[in-house]
Amino acid sequence: MKKTLIALLMSSVCTTVLAGVPSEQAIKIARDNIIVDTHIDVPYRINHQWEDVTKATDKGDFDYPRAVHGGLNAPFMSIYIPASYEKSGGGDELADKLIDSVEAIVGRAPDKFALAYSTADVEQAFKEHKIALPMGMENGTPVGGSMDKLRHFYERGIRYITLAHSQSNHIADSSYDLRRQWHGLSPFGKELVVEMNKLGIMVDISHVSDDAFYQAVEISKAPVIASHSSLRHFTPGFERNMDDDMLKALAKNGGVIQINFGSSFVSGITQQWSNLRKAEIKKLGIEDDKDAREAFDEKFKSSNPYPYASLDMVLDHIDYVKNLVGIDYVGIGSDFDGVGDSLPRDLKDVSYYPYLIQGLLDRGYSEEDIKKVLNGNLMRVWKKVEKVASEI
Repeated sequence: MKKTLIALLMSSVCTTVLAGVPSEQAIKIARDNIIVDTHIDVPYRINHQWEDVTKATDKGDFDYPRAVHGGLNAPFMSIYIPASYEKSGGGDELADKLIDSVEAIVGRAPDKFALAYSTADVEQAFKEHKIALPMGMENGTPVGGSMDKLRHFYERGIRYITLAHSQSNHIADSSYDLRRQWHGLSPFGKELVVEMNKLGIMVDISHVSDDAFYQAVEISKAPVIASHSSLRHFTPGFERNMDDDMLKALAKNGGVIQINFGSSFVSGITQQWSNLRKAEIKKLGIEDDKDAREAFDEKFKSSNPYPYASLDMVLDHIDYVKNLVGIDYVGIGSDFDGVGDSLPRDLKDVSYYPYLIQGLLDRGYSEEDIKKVLNGNLMRVWKKVEKVASEI
């Protein structure tokens, strides 16, 4: 079984064909339209190892020149808080620090970037040929059970909150966490969704358990988003992705799924590779030994090359959503700077959006439908969230 799987992985690596060069039409679509990507982990990246992303950088997936080249002009900066802060505390301080770093980007280059607190801000920045920087918080831990904290982060510019991350927190159960202490949302989590509606913060159900998703959709008076998720149809057993029934419920709610580009999110083969690696680590008993794990990884990857996904696989996810529930419920949530060296071969950084557009054109998508994927669907949801907040 193991030899068969490894052979399959090697076959996947060896039979890859890279995407073609984008046409003038694809480049023009990228240049002439807002491109919203709801999940880019720049703040945490530069907090870990600082680089000036207002200029070309040696590392990472995002900087100003590459964003301009790719046509990206509305990347949501992810205020990512690791799950460990739920127990250790200090998540709110880290969140404020990361928000400061986004403000500093704009402060260093106000001719290139603009903070965006609303859909109107995004549209105005586009008119001024600037890159808008809206913000979303990945993991609700910094809220700390306080509606005052929630309002604080709204005032600082947070416009969506991913309720949980890799472990369950005081708000919701995580899809990665076998402990389902709340069986969905906690009592506070249910109140939080209501308050987010009142303020105009989008409810993000990426990372949460299936039960938490359904409860959030039931409670929310506004459409919800999955800021960086893909489809379980292609990755059976991977609860972090959404299944068909969830997609149907999301569409009924009026929400949108923003497709994650990470190879393990879009490729079943890559998921199998990851599961095999984890099983070997567990078998060796080195889960908590960082040095031993790194040594194992180097040896494992040399024998079993990582099976990167392809652009076509990402397009398959977009196709699937379109065919199941319609073109109005899918967008882009790449997870650039958040998934390490696991991006598809032909979607390696923020300069590659024209390749995605070319792929959609090659599959017969109209320009109108492509614009929905690039910005229309997410902007529709965000505007509805703003409207619900104003009415409440």
